[in-house]
Amino acid sequence: MPLIIGHRGAPGYLPEHSRISYQRAVRAGVDAVEPDVVPAKDGVLVVRHENEIGATTDVADRPEFAARRTAKTVDGRMLTGWFAEDFTWAELRTLRCRERIPALRPDSAGHDDAEPVLRLREVLDLAREGGVGVVLEIKHAAFFARSGFDMAELVRAELDEAGWADAADTLVIESFEPLVLARLREGGIRCPLVQLVEAEGAPWDLRARDGGEAASYASMRTPAGLDALAGAVEGVSLDKALILDADGRGRARGPAPVVREAQDRGLRVFTWTCRPENAFLLPEFRGLGGDAARGDYRGEWAVLRAAGVDGVFVDHPDLGVEFFRGGGPNS
Repeated sequence: MPLIIGHRGAPGYLPEHSRISYQRAVRAGVDAVEPDVVPAKDGVLVVRHENEIGATTDVADRPEFAARRTAKTVDGRMLTGWFAEDFTWAELRTLRCRERIPALRPDSAGHDDAEPVLRLREVLDLAREGGVGVVLEIKHAAFFARSGFDMAELVRAELDEAGWADAADTLVIESFEPLVLARLREGGIRCPLVQLVEAEGAPWDLRARDGGEAASYASMRTPAGLDALAGAVEGVSLDKALILDADGRGRARGPAPVVREAQDRGLRVFTWTCRPENAFLLPEFRGLGGDAARGDYRGEWAVLRAAGVDGVFVDHPDLGVEFFRGGGPNS
């Protein structure tokens, strides 16, 4: 039975990374919650999916911060908006959370501006109080390094201060960038480390270091790549598309063998992200009612369950608990 991880809390129902979102995930019975972390200007680790915060907070409506709007290139993408690293924590804590995709999740958007932005310490405390684990994702480490932030050291220091440094049974740290994971291990972090793997492209820290010779995510899924990962980390977290392995007509051919191949090397395998709305399902599992309606998510999730993954990230924790712990064909 896989671990069920509340992806940014319970963002299928409430604005992601808000306290009420995490609390709902805990009440639903998840095994862990997943905060993404980016730094504030003064080095405080803030819980946001991206450092551009215009889409997930009320910062655009705050006249005192209008002059902070700017443009930056983050991992190859030109973004215009407001960025966490340009604000102190004292300023960020005055902002309020908003639903990231209100057209798909209008009920969640009904809770906009009700909850303040959180720092990592608050989520760690909330998880400990709720008796659940934490899967911590480090965002954009190479980008932040160029801006003077050592994400590995910031995370290590925060975990030490919060009393989580030795929480090997309840804490996992993951990133798309392998170099920050290596620095964590070198710095004495003992919890499991997990390499996030996208369907395409290459890690941005390796691109910065190696240019066109950078190892791709596809190379990580080869026998040699999995051997190398098994010597560096304890797990891999795969885009669900890699496990579903859709054909040209959007029909699942999976489970793909990469799950078993990784597990045979002693790696735990996680997958992201289980969402029930049509917009996020393979074409064969979509139903009527448009992108925001729920399709045959059980059919898609059944492929992931059949793969024998060790953990799943879910946006609707109650649905994830019901399906992945229920065990029956229609659960």
